[in-house]
Formats: sequence, C-alpha cells, structure tokens
Amino acid sequence: MTEETFRHTPVMPDEVTRLLRPERGGVFLDATIGGAGHAIRLLEAESAVRVIGIDRDAEAIEAAKARLAPLGERVTLVRANFRDLGRPEFAGEVEGVTGALMDLGVSSHQIDRQARGFSFRPGTPLGMRMDGAKRRTSAADLLNRADEKELGRVFRDGEERRWRALSREVVRRRKIRPFSTSDDLVAALSAVLGRPAQEKQQARLFQALRIAVNDELAALGEGLDGIRGRLAPGGRLVVLSYHSLEDRIVKHAFRAWSAECLCPPGLPECRCRGTSLGRIVTRRPLRPTAEEVARNPRARSARLRAWEKRSEHE
Repeated sequence: MTEETFRHTPVMPDEVTRLLRPERGGVFLDATIGGAGHAIRLLEAESAVRVIGIDRDAEAIEAAKARLAPLGERVTLVRANFRDLGRPEFAGEVEGVTGALMDLGVSSHQIDRQARGFSFRPGTPLGMRMDGAKRRTSAADLLNRADEKELGRVFRDGEERRWRALSREVVRRRKIRPFSTSDDLVAALSAVLGRPAQEKQQARLFQALRIAVNDELAALGEGLDGIRGRLAPGGRLVVLSYHSLEDRIVKHAFRAWSAECLCPPGLPECRCRGTSLGRIVTRRPLRPTAEEVARNPRARSARLRAWEKRSEHE
C-alpha cells in the first residue's frame, strides 16, 4: 500500500488549519491520519510543527509513512485506536500536545476499495471493519447473528424511519439465505420501502451499520476524554463529524467541559470541580462551502467543532 493508492481529499482543510493555529509551532496530534491530507497542511504551514499520526487501519499507516517520509523526524506514526489515547502507555509520546484533530469520516480509499466492504455498490462484501482485522465482527456477521431488538437499535440510531420493519425483514430473510453482500441489505431495505431505495437512504443505512460494527460512538466518547487529557493548556481540539449522533456526542462533551458547574439543580453548594476545563471556540458547527461540496461531495454532511483547553493563567 502506497500513498498513490490511498488518496483522500481532506475535508474543510482551511478551517481545520485556521482553528489549530500551526503558526505557533508545537506538536499536533492527528488521531485519524488516514491519507495525511490534514497533517500535510499543518506541516507545510510551519517548519516548527511536529505531527503524531494515529490510525487503526494498517493500510492508512503505511500510506501515511510513504507520503510523509520526506519530513523525517517531524512525523511519528502509531497504529492504534484513538479510544485508547487516555491509557498510560501513551503518556510518554502523546502528552501536552498543542492541538489535536479527529476526522471521524471513513476515507475515500476505504469506500472505493471494494474488498474492505464499506460501499453499497453492487457485489460489495459486507465487511466494514475499520482496522481490517478478519477476526472482528463484520457487517455480515452482525446482520446474520444479532437479534431483532439489537438490529432495530442499529437502524434506529441510523435514523431509518422504518427501523422496526427493517429489522424484522432482515431476520426473515437471513433464515432463507445469510446476508453476504451489499445487494442483500439493499434488497431488504427496498422491500420494506416498497420501492427501490434511493442512494441517500442506502448511504444512511450503511453508515449506521458501519458505526455499529466498529463501536464508533462509544469509541468517540472515550477518545474525546483521552485526547482532552493530552492537550497542553491553551491547546485546541478540532473534530469533524459526519453523522448527527457523532456531532451530538461532540457537542455535549464540549458543553460539559466548558461548564463552570455540573452539579444537579437544587444542591445548596457546588460539589463538582467548580470551574470550566476550557471554552468552546465554535458556537455553532462550521459547514463546508458549496464550492467544496462541488469539488468533494463526501464533505456534504461534515460538521466541524473546536474546543480550547483552559490556559494555566486563567
């Protein structure tokens, strides 16, 4: 795997770079380095910048290594899940970073490479494992083994209005023939809708399944807390999300971190930390421009939020 086969157009690169302020220099954490598009922008903006790149996908790490090789010691790459960044083993390398980025979208490479199983193109195997590990539960495994209640939760969280009917239909169909390709799931959705499923409906359903397969919502909550703890005072965290549930988790985390008091109403005195951990930089999520969406349609659903850790003198 080389950088030539792992191309990914970074989403909102100007906004990400502006909010992370690489002109200050320092060490920046790219917790989902993927094709290294955002990392390149940070490194090119200021020669005093170093980047620590994290990714759970071995192919992404190899591609980033090839693309960033000319920058030598300014780049450190680690194959890991960002949900683990709060663990003690990362304290030495990832500590006191000037800024951090979490780009929660699946890369263009992962979507375009049919064998990875992220696409709803005809004939695509139902894989969707972010780390590519075959020992992990695949999308096909989930569809064929989960009970109706669990499937309903996955589809409901994916904002599928007919989630009850779809979960019943999946259970009914798998008794006849196990789910194995994208065609099987698209056919089940179309049967429930009573007409061929539109592309946006397929995309929404497949995104929900991918999020469940990779436990992405729980990982996001853990990753946010872990990265916050690794920021230096005054450091910023920028998050790009592509799903309403992801964005909600980020929004609520930033609000909680920025609150002076988290005690329940009615307590006579504050019993929590009594001070904010930092401040929200983006009061509303930033969205890509129409021009960017025209160039890169996969940016369409992106929402960008930023938070800054409290400085020592505040």
